[in-house]
Amino acid sequence: MSTPAAEFWESLPLGNGVTLLHRDANGLAAFNKPAGVLSHPNMRSDEPRALLTCRYDLEAQCFVWDANGMDRRLWLLNRLDSATSGVILVAGDADLARAIREQFAKKKVRKIYNALVFGKPAERAQLWRDLIAVQKKGGQVRSNAVAGNIPSVTQFLFLQHHQAAFSTSLVRLEPHTGRSHQLRVQCAKRHLPIVGDQTYGDFALNRSFAKATGDKRLFLHSLETSFTYEFGGRSHSFKASAPLPDVFRRKY
Repeated sequence: MSTPAAEFWESLPLGNGVTLLHRDANGLAAFNKPAGVLSHPNMRSDEPRALLTCRYDLEAQCFVWDANGMDRRLWLLNRLDSATSGVILVAGDADLARAIREQFAKKKVRKIYNALVFGKPAERAQLWRDLIAVQKKGGQVRSNAVAGNIPSVTQFLFLQHHQAAFSTSLVRLEPHTGRSHQLRVQCAKRHLPIVGDQTYGDFALNRSFAKATGDKRLFLHSLETSFTYEFGGRSHSFKASAPLPDVFRRKY
């Protein structure tokens, strides 16, 4: 077990627009990942548009690069779809990475998202419970909430509605389970498709919105991640927040 020194964090080959939000004394850290940046490269050609612009070891789930002749590694702890922005976690030590992944496996990590959706919710707060089906084919993941058998739970809270050229609402989503595309599928099922969702969204509205505003991103943002973990014989608390991009608050 070794805690990375300050020079380690200064050597990181960060991707375009990626910023360090917070790191603790053990080497656990959170980045703010912009929309369009990959959590990790799947092949060499992906490296320039990934969280770190270097090689990724898929088996070890860590980035690998050379800094002044030294082999450096950074372990990725969770993933965000490339189109989703916000908090993403890493660890500078393999033992620490295992400890944090245990927290994810035990569902002890609290994650809060903001989304801009088309429409206005009928209720201010709801606990969404669905059975989702997840299919993986040809490297693509597709989910649906029609004929599935995987329990998926999300706490939903309506925050603000805008009625201008488009009817949009800012909402808060706290997933209690971590299924593939869970938030996007659950929003779409309730006729509140996330703005810019090219897979589960309202394609006609997306086209009109992009043409009128010039904003083509997926309006889903990982706002905050927090949890407590055991490491080095002690209990530690960790919390990181990524500011909501300004485009989420515009009155479209």
